[in-house]
Amino acid sequence: MKPTIAIVGRPNVGKSTLFNRLTKSRAALVADLPGLTRDRHYGHGRAGDKPFLVVDTGGFEPTAKDGIVHEMARQAEAAIAEADVLLFIVDGRAGLTPQDQSIAERLRRSGRPLHLVVNKAEGMKREMVAAEFHELACGEPRVISAAHGDGVRELLDFVLEPFPEENDAATAGAGPRVAIAGRPNVGKSTLINTLLGEERVIAFDMPGTTRDAIEVPFEKNGKHYTLIDTAGLRRKGRVFEAVEKFSVIKTLQAVEEANVVVLMVDASQDISDQDAHIAGFCVEAGRALVIAVNKWDAVDAYRRERVKTDINRKLNFLGFARLHFISAREGQGIAGLFASVDQAWAAAMIKLATPKITRVLLDAVQKQQPPRHGLSRPKLRYAHQGGSNPPIIVIHGNALDHVPASYTRYLEHTFMEVFKLQGTPLRIQYKSTKNPFGEKDGKR
Repeated sequence: MKPTIAIVGRPNVGKSTLFNRLTKSRAALVADLPGLTRDRHYGHGRAGDKPFLVVDTGGFEPTAKDGIVHEMARQAEAAIAEADVLLFIVDGRAGLTPQDQSIAERLRRSGRPLHLVVNKAEGMKREMVAAEFHELACGEPRVISAAHGDGVRELLDFVLEPFPEENDAATAGAGPRVAIAGRPNVGKSTLINTLLGEERVIAFDMPGTTRDAIEVPFEKNGKHYTLIDTAGLRRKGRVFEAVEKFSVIKTLQAVEEANVVVLMVDASQDISDQDAHIAGFCVEAGRALVIAVNKWDAVDAYRRERVKTDINRKLNFLGFARLHFISAREGQGIAGLFASVDQAWAAAMIKLATPKITRVLLDAVQKQQPPRHGLSRPKLRYAHQGGSNPPIIVIHGNALDHVPASYTRYLEHTFMEVFKLQGTPLRIQYKSTKNPFGEKDGKR
């Protein structure tokens, strides 16, 4: 089994920078602002033949009693409990602080193997930077610069030395990546916590609690998934903070990299233009989609009918997506959610035989031909599959540049109905065959 390394420390000491360095990614948000990371954030890394899991945590304040800081501390505590090794990060430029001493005392009590890492030491003499941190009684300080990579490889080799080499050819990720998306405070983190049966991501009654796109491995009925909790997407005009702008980018990237998106809307509020905007982005990205209407237990019969009417009116372009009415907090209605996720994933990855696609195309043309353009009519001759997630059907013929959008929608609907593509959008691409006599005729 891969060792799990948890990165712990007070805010703004460079934990996320080190996480990105160890995972060779930019998966964690990094900015010169304390408190940017809030949830546990997992990543995969490798040092030679030794793979490992690394966990980024929010700024750790063990004495916090309430509010978001307390929730962040609980997440850090959970990371400490599940880790095989702890990296305690301190700031070499800021020097030793009372908060560092408080964290050191807590980490020593954990009983986990503990390594003290002095960060931000670029251009400084290592012995002098490390000197005052011996007071923490956490072993020999290891001096690094996460931003520049100085000393990071030596640190990693030292930390992983007790662990055997492992072949991680069979890595996780065989199943679909499922992004939970929606406006702020619709219950995305609560849904993930309910599915996992633990408070894995911070769920707090305050919009904007989640800032990163947090990936969580999940297994249900023997099937593997990666759940992605995303930051809530506001209207563009309301995104003021630089941190929130980063979060929006991470959310959009998470949607693009997912296989299936669970779009959550709030039954206690009207379906807004922003809900439609998020849904439109998912469709534009070609993602398979499931709609979850949350807080269904908190609304009366009148409100329920109004929500259904709103969905039919404002999200009518999502006719291919299955609809579930749920209560993420109470766990109601979510039993069938992943059956729909599986169905949408299967539809998105379907393999279609060329003869079958062509037969459906010719039947559709026979039933309703494309309209004429001038003196000629587009000729649709045969089709084949051009890709998956979403399924792409490439149609060959003559004068296909003149096929109107309405006829394309007719073909999309026909293909989706015949092949039972529930839960995924479908793309049609046209490739016109060149007329070998066209140029000669034009020169005469």
